[in-house]
Amino acid sequence: MTPGSASTAPDDLRFRVALHRVHRLGSVRFALLERAFANFEDAWRADAGTLTAAGLDARSAREVVAAHDTVDPDAEMERLAQANVTALAKTDPRYPSRLKEIEDAPPVLYVRGEWRPEDEWSVAVVGTRRATAYGRQVATELSRELAANGITVVSGLARGVDTLAHRAALDVGGRTAAALANGLDTVYPPENRHLAEEIAERGALLTDYPLGTKPRAEFFPRRNRILSGVSLGTLVVEGDHTSGAMITAKFAAEQNRDVFAVPGSIFSPQSRGPLSLIRDGATPVTSANDILEALNLTMVGAQLDFGRAAPPESDDERALMRVLSREPQHVDVVARRSGLAPAQVSGTLALLELKGLVRDVGGMQFVRVREDEGDYATSTPVAGRATSASGARS
Repeated sequence: MTPGSASTAPDDLRFRVALHRVHRLGSVRFALLERAFANFEDAWRADAGTLTAAGLDARSAREVVAAHDTVDPDAEMERLAQANVTALAKTDPRYPSRLKEIEDAPPVLYVRGEWRPEDEWSVAVVGTRRATAYGRQVATELSRELAANGITVVSGLARGVDTLAHRAALDVGGRTAAALANGLDTVYPPENRHLAEEIAERGALLTDYPLGTKPRAEFFPRRNRILSGVSLGTLVVEGDHTSGAMITAKFAAEQNRDVFAVPGSIFSPQSRGPLSLIRDGATPVTSANDILEALNLTMVGAQLDFGRAAPPESDDERALMRVLSREPQHVDVVARRSGLAPAQVSGTLALLELKGLVRDVGGMQFVRVREDEGDYATSTPVAGRATSASGARS
């Protein structure tokens, strides 16, 4: 091979991975090596003078040479195989095509699970770790609807909105991908270990950090460029001005991706970020259709019709459906408005949740999954219970 056309053969990948272990070698320095050497084995074996002549600064050149004493290319590939992780060079056809387009695309992307061609139709759903009941409801329902329409939901596996987005996509049998700020042999936060396993089985875990890399605060902002980079657009559910979600939105705008934001209360600190994005030109979102239409994705997949297969059957179920709305209500309020005993309410809500008609959004607050054309108020009322759907709304 001639300089400027570095090999993408499997033998060359191990030297890319080995060089990627040198922490000073990012996308810019990798590009210098790719232009200067016929393949990455030559770059790995070069002396400091040759590396400097290729364009590396003296310190980076010394670190590459020093890495020969601590990094074994064959051992690195074996570690990846044992961890069920695939390393993708930027030139690999399996590398996410949209990620290749960004200015700071990772020279090596590590994948656990599988990034599939259909995942190119993806939307990043991000937000605060401290979501309100409203934010939890919105993140869950929009992610469910996106996944049901064949859209891959991408997020960062963090607490709060990220976790809800991944879980919602998996719950409807959709695909989801998580971009991590650490090596794929570590799960952060640790309580999401089981969720990470599910994502690896039915989607993909992505990172540009080698195995053994532990999460650090400064890694998360750089991770966010992958979230937005693999996606057609980024949806911000909730977050303050300085939140990680806003950093992801900034990356999305710089990468010429669509930015979407969920309107919220002007009095809520968690709505400051989305409201400022809308003020600056982001598309306000009130349903998944707003995103699908903006991205011209309305025909990607057939939308599932949630909550219709098993309608409310008993008088208790119908009474609660008359009371519940799209606004969260505490179980005590539901009991008071329905006229049912607390024990009846708890049991009936559990049945309705199994049917997919209501959802617990946290803090013992419940919502209807969607507005329904059925008129529950026409059912035979139970004495002492509310009979007007309009009067039941909070």
